[in-house]
Amino acid sequence: MATVKKKAAKKAVKKSAKKATKKTAAKKSAAAKAKPGKYVYVWGDGKADGDGSMKALLGGKGANLAEMSNIGVPVPAGFTITTEVCTYYYDNGKKYPKTLDAQIEENIAKVEKVMGKKFGDLENPLLLSVRSGARESMPGMMDTILNLGINDEVVEALATKTGNAKFAWDSYRRFLQMYGSVVMEVEAEAGEHHDPYEVILDEAKEKAGVKDDSGLSADDLREVVEKFKALIKDRSGKNFPEDPRAQLKGAVNAVFNSWNNDRAIVYRQKYGIPAAWGTAVNVQAMVFGNTGKTSGTGVAFTRDPATGENVFYGEYLIDAQGEDVVAGVRTPKPIAKMAKDLPKSYKELQVIRKKLEKHFRDVQDVEFTIEEGKLWMLQTRNGKRTGFAAVNIALDMVKERLIKKEEAILRIPADDLSHLLAPIFDSKAEKAATKVGSGLPAGPGAASGKIYFSAEESVAAAAKGESVILVRQATSPEDLRGMIAAEGILTTEGGASSHAALVARQMGKVCVCGAHNMSIDYDKKTLTGNGVTLNEGDELSLNGFVGSVYAGEIQSSPSQVIQGLLENKAAAKRSDTYKKFMELMSWTDKLRKLGIRTNSDTPEQVEQAIKFGAEGIGLTRAEHMFFEGNRIDSVREMILADDDEGRAKALKKIKVFMKKDFKGIFKALDGRPATIRLLDPPLHEFIGTMTDEQKQDLSEKIGMSASDITKRIHSLHEENPMLGHRGCRLGISYPAITATQVEAILEAAAEVQAKGTKVLPEIMVPLVSYARELEIQKQVIDETADEVRKKLGLKKSQLKYTVGTMIEIPRAAITADEVAEHAEFFSFGTNDLTQTGLGLSRDDSSSFLPAYQDAEVLSNNPFASLDQGGVGKLVEMGVKGGRSVKPKLKLGICGEHGGDPDSVKFFHRAGLNYVSCSPFRIPVARLAAAQAALEEKGLARGEVS
Repeated sequence: MATVKKKAAKKAVKKSAKKATKKTAAKKSAAAKAKPGKYVYVWGDGKADGDGSMKALLGGKGANLAEMSNIGVPVPAGFTITTEVCTYYYDNGKKYPKTLDAQIEENIAKVEKVMGKKFGDLENPLLLSVRSGARESMPGMMDTILNLGINDEVVEALATKTGNAKFAWDSYRRFLQMYGSVVMEVEAEAGEHHDPYEVILDEAKEKAGVKDDSGLSADDLREVVEKFKALIKDRSGKNFPEDPRAQLKGAVNAVFNSWNNDRAIVYRQKYGIPAAWGTAVNVQAMVFGNTGKTSGTGVAFTRDPATGENVFYGEYLIDAQGEDVVAGVRTPKPIAKMAKDLPKSYKELQVIRKKLEKHFRDVQDVEFTIEEGKLWMLQTRNGKRTGFAAVNIALDMVKERLIKKEEAILRIPADDLSHLLAPIFDSKAEKAATKVGSGLPAGPGAASGKIYFSAEESVAAAAKGESVILVRQATSPEDLRGMIAAEGILTTEGGASSHAALVARQMGKVCVCGAHNMSIDYDKKTLTGNGVTLNEGDELSLNGFVGSVYAGEIQSSPSQVIQGLLENKAAAKRSDTYKKFMELMSWTDKLRKLGIRTNSDTPEQVEQAIKFGAEGIGLTRAEHMFFEGNRIDSVREMILADDDEGRAKALKKIKVFMKKDFKGIFKALDGRPATIRLLDPPLHEFIGTMTDEQKQDLSEKIGMSASDITKRIHSLHEENPMLGHRGCRLGISYPAITATQVEAILEAAAEVQAKGTKVLPEIMVPLVSYARELEIQKQVIDETADEVRKKLGLKKSQLKYTVGTMIEIPRAAITADEVAEHAEFFSFGTNDLTQTGLGLSRDDSSSFLPAYQDAEVLSNNPFASLDQGGVGKLVEMGVKGGRSVKPKLKLGICGEHGGDPDSVKFFHRAGLNYVSCSPFRIPVARLAAAQAALEEKGLARGEVS
């Protein structure tokens, strides 16, 4: 039996090795296809120059079109102009490589041969679509032109060839609208609230007595075309170009130019997409969903991108083109109804759905067109999904054996776990609320905020601290800034695959779209539904789980995960969301190497953090104990004292409440380590903002006159308190302040230990620049500890502690080898290290950081995600210097960056022992740490065999 098992094992190893070799060979083959000087890659008829591994060169869309063609999925022929051309275009004053035109012509001929049509021909014309395609999906951020190649002659040829004049003129008016807007830049002018093309269309529909575009006749559409051309000529001063090749050149220029339009730049900044990547341009043969009742178009996901449920999810329209579905111009039908309308195509779609998901091993977002009963796939890409869906899909695919646990962990964006922790509406409050409408639940969650009807107003309101609900008939890429600023998004048009739904899911925004029973009046700035009219600035609430819309603000409740973890509610623990969250967290803990601690200042926060998975405290800020009740008066008394006697009197009061708090924290930790930072904040935080009333009140409590208090405050004034008399500087000036804190820590530790709970205090000295500063403070700490032991009758082994420092000043990082002589641990305080390392004020830089990000001086906010190239190098210097003296020196990080996924991965690579973050960021840090461990092994999403 053992021999059989051995043989089976050997066979499995060989099979795995063979599979890995094939995979490597495929990658090498793909790399070999990227030839110098080759700027255009063709696909079609079951073969392609490239494949799915070439996203950097072909962009995501082009690479996946090539891949679909290679695996036998029906894809209209086309070609990709590479991202290298985009880079060349911007590096050379918007000029192209000399050989590009010839390569385009060569590949047009190949497309013509596959499709059996000719570009610009008057007998059997080939029309083209021109689309962008960055390596990372940027839905709707760049430009698209459909039906390119049509003109006054071609439209007649198309009508004759198909015998469908209505279809031909409909395609022409669509092309004019897109080309006129995108290439010739004829759009709504200042003061116009509506798209001028849509105004012309609305007039035509009203004249014809029809509800939507599909009801217009060929003659109606002919008239629309003439008016579109007149509009373009009037506003641009130029005639619409009749030459198809001139049209193609203009469209390609427009797509490359759109890489740097405002919405694309905003999107890249939000998702950290480098401008240097550029976009590809995909030129593809048009297939038509607008030829009649046996044609149609749709957008679908192989699973529900909002919840993760394993159902075919999407929408379609009969007699339409793809933009109609996405733009929300017409109300699409759920994909399930296609089984009745177009049964043959629906069955084919189901087969392709399974084939694509199995091949790409991920949820796919597909676009398709049916032309006279023939199904064509126009695009596939990994589907954007909510945090809920990301977790559900990843874990379900492990159970289905499509992927392994490691890949499941890699493909869930760590930040998306915060979606599972977001509040939901209180059920009683929701039942009592006034329901004013309902739509499709496009983005799960609960959001309340004030109504605003434009992106500009939403951004301005959010900047003032308001919670915003952006309300639009339908969103477009121009609304991106407002969508980022909003807590929730409501549209009255569109469906589950509309722009609003797609972008909201990616951003994790609460979204209800297609609330067709509600209406917006932009001029009056009102929203009406169910007989209730709400004005701009009124409160509105959205339930993105079910699609309900309510007037007013609704009280919220914790998520099911929070209810299960923190409130121990049995019903919540039975929920699928809670179970999958816990399962995922158990996987991460088996893989990660980084420890995860918490930044917590109270016993309650510590208890929360431990339930979230914290393994100790990375930062307790002593000064945060002083803001409860009247405690601040004792601190102010200490600061204002002008002699040792007065200071000692105040310190005695301070010690009492500090000791009480430390006992509570140590009990909550139940044997886990606790890093406690000694008093650090600028003194002005305690006394600089006192009102006359507060001074008078304090005067009566401490026996110092209000005028003397004012004089003392003035004498302690600092021009730059952030770099002033604080941290170790305060302790060196007044050793009693350090000694009092140490007494409180160690006496609390001794009392908790006496009751059977292990205590591991780590005393951290802040704001060290020189090794001598730490040496002096360590001497005070050690002497105080000896006095406490003597007072309590304890041996050294009975009351242990360690002493370390926070590395938050560049000099400390640079001279870490010297500082380490006196330290048993370092904790990198990356908040202040960022301020001092970059010379940026965290509080004052917000006024120019957006301009810096627009100019690409900064790729992101360095206070949110670590500046790895600058501040990160200081961290690396600190690690190297510290461990050169003490190889086993314990290293951690306790700045805000401890909960940022990209920063966590950097700290893993830098060799830290742990990261510390706020309690609610702990799950994010746990997942990011597991991903870092997998990436260290050379694994990335899609590479786990």
